[in-house]
Amino acid sequence: MPAVGVVAPGAMGIALGRCLAAGGHRVLMTAAGRSAATARRLADAGIDDAGSTDDVVGGAAVVLSVVPPARARTLAADIADSARRTGTHPLVVEANAVAPATVAEAAQTVRAADLDLVDAAISGPPPRPDAEHPTRIFLAGARSAEVAALEVPGVRWVGLDAEPGAASAAKMCTASVRKGHQALLVHALLTAEHHGVLDTVLADLRLDFPHDDVAHGAAAATKAWRFVDEMDEIATTQADAGLTPDLFAAMAEVYRRLATSGWGARRPEDVPGDLTSTEGLRPHRP
Repeated sequence: MPAVGVVAPGAMGIALGRCLAAGGHRVLMTAAGRSAATARRLADAGIDDAGSTDDVVGGAAVVLSVVPPARARTLAADIADSARRTGTHPLVVEANAVAPATVAEAAQTVRAADLDLVDAAISGPPPRPDAEHPTRIFLAGARSAEVAALEVPGVRWVGLDAEPGAASAAKMCTASVRKGHQALLVHALLTAEHHGVLDTVLADLRLDFPHDDVAHGAAAATKAWRFVDEMDEIATTQADAGLTPDLFAAMAEVYRRLATSGWGARRPEDVPGDLTSTEGLRPHRP
């Protein structure tokens, strides 16, 4: 089994690391430069801290880049620099929620360090080894088969037989529907509460969208800080297709405001399933 490095140890990265370990892979991750809480989560997942990014890149055959979209370009440069320092050539898997144009930039950056890149796009929640429905990960690029060969319980690889950028394009399209829907829901609920018709709106929405409720909107708010940049990446992807970027520039503003709300500073597991008040979804005003 090839050793696999995962940079960096956020919720998605740690979940992938746990699944890789369950598949028998040696998993290399590090909490260097991260918070004590991140280090604890890494330990709770049963993954030893490799020590540094150089240790992760230098010791792995495959390195997954899993960070918020705004950090994708910087991390590609960090991986390339680590590969030069360690004299190694791992296969880089660009697994961030970014536009195809961003993937092309990352590919150019790592190619300068004589590294190959596979475009990967995660569609679904953080994976679990015992999940009934595996998280899908789209793959595109000449060496996609090497990634698809990794044994990872809880993940279903979906090869697209296409050039890098295609997997991320698919992700941008599906994310635009899922996260765009969440943003529309929150706006509708806040508007409904303002006009005193929240219960009526929720009851009517549940006829067609049985899972739409205040808790669903609050859970979206807890992740809003990283969705802002993802909305910008979606806007770029749509603009490259000749469509207006204005729709998802506005969605980015919705999530920017949600990130400053009461729920924006919490974690998804903090949201009670029976939440009924939208007060915590309103942005803090200066």
